[in-house]
Amino acid sequence: MMPLIIALHSTAPAVVTGLGWALLAILFCSVVPYAVIWVGVRRGRLTDHHIGVREQRRMPLVYGLLSVLVGLSVLILAGAPQPLIAMVVVMLAVLLVVTAINQAWKLSAHSAVAAGSVSVLIIVFGPALSPSLAIVALVCWSRVRLRDHTIGQVVAGSLAGTLVAVPTFLLVS
Repeated sequence: MMPLIIALHSTAPAVVTGLGWALLAILFCSVVPYAVIWVGVRRGRLTDHHIGVREQRRMPLVYGLLSVLVGLSVLILAGAPQPLIAMVVVMLAVLLVVTAINQAWKLSAHSAVAAGSVSVLIIVFGPALSPSLAIVALVCWSRVRLRDHTIGQVVAGSLAGTLVAVPTFLLVS
């Protein structure tokens, strides 16, 4: 969703152009990584699409990182809008941090992504979007409620997402 919002905002009023850039970013940052996980589950290499077994996470995360890196390269070479490139760099940076931490401890990637995304939205659209922080709280609550994470894991994920996303987006955009 973030590539769509940022691409449309960056190319306004050229909606078709924004959609094209968004689809390209979504392909490499969401579709390909999720397809890798889906294939892994179908072939029995992964237990589920949440990759609940930490030992199974390394390869899907590495493939996800490679896909985002390839997508970033394509976007740069094709002349994508700078805010979209910055958003994809943020996605790569957050994924790198989550991947590194998840090798030793189960940090909530969902919380990291939600917090990082909302932080970027607030930077782009201003403090009027601050109420969207409630989305982060809901994501954190759901991860704890589903018993996929502890409170510490969602808090750490939220902090990591924010602390990586904000400076990265500001530096690259």
